[in-house]
Amino acid sequence: MADAVLTLNAGSSSIKFALFEIARPEPVEVFRGEISGIGSALPWLNISDAQGGRVLHRDWPDGADLSHEAFLDTLLACAQDRLGGDRIVAFAHRITHGGPNFADPVDISPSVLKALDQLCPLAPLHQPHNLAAVRACLSLRPDARQIACFDTAFHRTMPAEATRFALPPEWEAQGVRRYGFHGLSYEYIIGRLAELDPLAARGRVIMAHLGSGASLCAAHAGRSVDTTMGFSALDGLVMGSRCGTLDPGVLLYMLQEAHLDGKALEDLLYHRSGLLGVSCLSGDMRFLLDSPAPMAKAAVDLFIFRLLRELGGLAASLQGLDALVFTAGIGEHAPAIRRRTCDRLAWLGVRIDPDANQRGELKISRADSSVSVWVIPTDEERMLARHAIALGDREIDRPHPQSR
Repeated sequence: MADAVLTLNAGSSSIKFALFEIARPEPVEVFRGEISGIGSALPWLNISDAQGGRVLHRDWPDGADLSHEAFLDTLLACAQDRLGGDRIVAFAHRITHGGPNFADPVDISPSVLKALDQLCPLAPLHQPHNLAAVRACLSLRPDARQIACFDTAFHRTMPAEATRFALPPEWEAQGVRRYGFHGLSYEYIIGRLAELDPLAARGRVIMAHLGSGASLCAAHAGRSVDTTMGFSALDGLVMGSRCGTLDPGVLLYMLQEAHLDGKALEDLLYHRSGLLGVSCLSGDMRFLLDSPAPMAKAAVDLFIFRLLRELGGLAASLQGLDALVFTAGIGEHAPAIRRRTCDRLAWLGVRIDPDANQRGELKISRADSSVSVWVIPTDEERMLARHAIALGDREIDRPHPQSR
């Protein structure tokens, strides 16, 4: 077995990860999994091999006070056991926000880590947890390279008019602009589409990353030109527990009339809105699609309405549409959402095969559809590994000091 890269996507209560052997032209997956329930009474670790077979499952009774470092120490021990005499030479971290300055994967030096800390106010519920995993890995494996890969980077090609708010310029100078997110997913999807249909990938493509967090990206010739998430991961589509686009006047009302403070607003908009807030039942689309409750239907209807409205806007940004790609949890596993969406895009020339859609085949459009429609599973972990290996082609095969 070759030396390896461990990819990490750390959130407030979970860490998704994958271990890849360093190989060219394509990294080889060893295993992947998730540490979940961080901060709860019973966190757990689950690891599966590349074929889906269980490698390890572990619970931590009374593990509520354990740090990222404690969980990662167990993960690293398992990884080292699988690698035998070889080693993890790099950690590839998904970093939510690269701000205005970070466009490409970068080694995490002390100065880079300080700069990423300063971006925490732009992604307060994501960036601190991303960086907690970085610090844990620095402590556990100071000899390995730590590489930051940015979820905002793919959208750096958007034109100025797609990034600006209609605010005085001093606010843009402070970083208040549209960045876009889910970039690692979109980068993977556009590359996969290029393998499946090179002509479509070079054309006008809308990618729909639909999960508990959801967004759309319009790409032309493989480059992002517009997206639905902007300054924060609250913007755009209705999500599992996030509101999506909201009239700023609503926030003023909540602050001035309902007297909510910043923390209460943050909790409402990130954790108690979206599908969960509308349905008063669940933020899980699977549950809502199966529920007979009227408010479950209302939440699904709103999700589709807002999805269609944003799709229409991105089609206008592209001046047409050649391909539509569904991905992520809802996009990959909810044929009813794909069907209802595509049926209402007939005006764009979208025609799908109901049977292919129900089966979740790769291509679900009919032969007479003027827009090719795809269901492509995303793989952000593989994208992280690719970036780490590409960056490391200069020196990844030797330990990288963190002190430079």
